[in-house]
Amino acid sequence: MLKIFKQILLPLALTGLLANSAQATRAAFDFSVTPIAKNVYSLVAPSFGLPTPENKGWNSNSHFVVTDKGVLVFDTGSSEAIGKEIKKAIKSVTDKPVLWVVNSHSHADHWLGNAAFTNSGAEIIASSQAATTMKKYGQQDIDAFSRMTKGATGTTHMTYPISLLAQREKRNLGGMEVEFIFSNDGHSPGDVLMWLPEQKIVFGGDVLNSDWMPIMTPHANIPNLIDTLYAVADLAPAVVLTGHGSATTVKSVKRDADLLAGVWKLVKDGYNKDKKQNEILSQAKAILGPKYKALYKNFDSQIKQHVKQMYKKQQEQVI
Repeated sequence: MLKIFKQILLPLALTGLLANSAQATRAAFDFSVTPIAKNVYSLVAPSFGLPTPENKGWNSNSHFVVTDKGVLVFDTGSSEAIGKEIKKAIKSVTDKPVLWVVNSHSHADHWLGNAAFTNSGAEIIASSQAATTMKKYGQQDIDAFSRMTKGATGTTHMTYPISLLAQREKRNLGGMEVEFIFSNDGHSPGDVLMWLPEQKIVFGGDVLNSDWMPIMTPHANIPNLIDTLYAVADLAPAVVLTGHGSATTVKSVKRDADLLAGVWKLVKDGYNKDKKQNEILSQAKAILGPKYKALYKNFDSQIKQHVKQMYKKQQEQVI
């Protein structure tokens, strides 16, 4: 699991926010709450990439919704210490208890903070696929994050989801209508997005992005990811909340879907014509670069990664 995590985030770390480690150090536990809409708030991590001593493991976003009865939290960070800081930040907005926690997926930077919310009796929600993966790799990830941060993540107790979602499940949480959308393993097994139809806000975890290229993982189902992005775009969300980076709009969702569909087609067609990976990469840069390079902070570094992983997917289908 750690190897996969590094494959996902290391290229981004080298090209993104972690380049300024001084900024990450200053802001590491400055959990400022960003209002998004009425009763909806975000905690945007200042760093994007692998956990380090400088960022203390805080490298992913969390969001929360204040309902009539209590608070709904979406993703809890990569350690129990970070979860506690998220909880403090929530208390700066409301005294209502956290009653629900949603884990978007099984990557450790999005759920290891769960234990911070157990004393309020929070119901922890995720897909069964995500919960299974958490149980398989959780302790390994805790140990790895501790090593990478030189102990800055502290002691983390694993707290797993107990409420397992069904596909496209709808629930009323504290008077708020909530719909859970599966990406069908688009980013990782069991990804869950959360949709607030009344507010037209979507919470995407790592399925949705703002300034950065879509986060490609070795176990991603790329056609399903593309389909999910187009489906989310069809919802016409007013606000798109991501697992990393700032809040964005539906334009980013459509942009990502079009980009991935374009790369996937080039790789698939090129592979079927016996083109080498480097040939396809050159073609992708030439055809897609003029449109997309200016739309992402890391197009040059990540287009290579996208072509590489999509090419490997083609090879796997043949084997």
